[in-house]
Amino acid sequence: MFDLHQIRQEFPVVNQITYLNHAAVGTISRRVRGAVEQYVKDFNEFAASHYAQWDLTVQDTRRAVAQLIHAEADDIALVKNTSEGICFAANGIDWHPGENVIVNDMEFPSNVLPWLNLTSRDVETRFVKSHHGRIVPEDIHAMIDNKTRVVAISHVEFGNGFRNDIGTIGAICREKGVYFVVDAIQSLGQVPINVIETPVDILTADAHKWLLGPEGIGVFYCAPHMIERLHLYEVGWHSIKAAGDYDSYDPTPAATAQRFECGALNTMGIYALKAAVDLLLEVGVENIQDRLLLLTSTLIDHLQNKGYRIVSPRGKEEWSGIVTFMSDRYDTESLHHTLRSKHIIGAKRGGGIRISPHFYNTEEEVLRVVDALPEH
Repeated sequence: MFDLHQIRQEFPVVNQITYLNHAAVGTISRRVRGAVEQYVKDFNEFAASHYAQWDLTVQDTRRAVAQLIHAEADDIALVKNTSEGICFAANGIDWHPGENVIVNDMEFPSNVLPWLNLTSRDVETRFVKSHHGRIVPEDIHAMIDNKTRVVAISHVEFGNGFRNDIGTIGAICREKGVYFVVDAIQSLGQVPINVIETPVDILTADAHKWLLGPEGIGVFYCAPHMIERLHLYEVGWHSIKAAGDYDSYDPTPAATAQRFECGALNTMGIYALKAAVDLLLEVGVENIQDRLLLLTSTLIDHLQNKGYRIVSPRGKEEWSGIVTFMSDRYDTESLHHTLRSKHIIGAKRGGGIRISPHFYNTEEEVLRVVDALPEH
């Protein structure tokens, strides 16, 4: 297990506020800040003279991300954000009129709007209905027909933190010959992911939540069998096989997931992402998950003792680091204002107050939430 005192030195935010909002935008560590400063200093003093070193960092970042999800580096593209990754899947599939994609009614807009945008191509978006804040894999199975091409789902739902059973859903998709697209922005960095053991075709996530990186940089995993199946709707000098040969107009795509990187990369963001992922690998995502179980269970026990109602499912295979709660006496807006007035940062989501600590937070910090709330 990691040294909590030492880890907390990485996060100066703990000296300023009680930050429990990583499901919205996480903080960054000192080493992430240091990586950005290193890049900026190099760029400022030497311009692009060390571009070759920047490229080595890009390759190292691919390897680090691959290690995090048990993939190969060639299957990783470094993209702008989760939405871009989902759009690569939605717009890259060779759709036929009358086909459909299955989503659910708890999804964040980023994993719904790209699919709804396919209406002009006569593609139907179907919504599986949630039951008591949960998505039942059997309901997805029942909705799949011979016109279904894709099931798209968040590993962890943003509103209540329900963790979908992507192993079972992925197996259903394999059985039915349906592509499986996973939005992992609310899980990558807090839940172990293994794309070798879990049948996932596409997985994408942004860095700015549980990965503890900045906005504007994300990851896109494309399973090897999918690489030739996705049509490229963005093509540029960096995405082709002849990348670096500026006299070539050969549009042959790169053989790896680099084909999804159209042009110049967000190198500063990549430096930050590398430092963020290295920290998570050093600590271990399994250790992070154990820590979050302790923090969220502690919070829930005390919230319930004070009379608050927990919205987040807490079964063994369905809980996450997100805790959403409600009051039958106080409105959500007033509770949110009360917490903010005491410099406790959560969010209004899922009809209630959403609290999302990370592994560097303490039990004392999550209990500040309970202490700040009015008695029921």
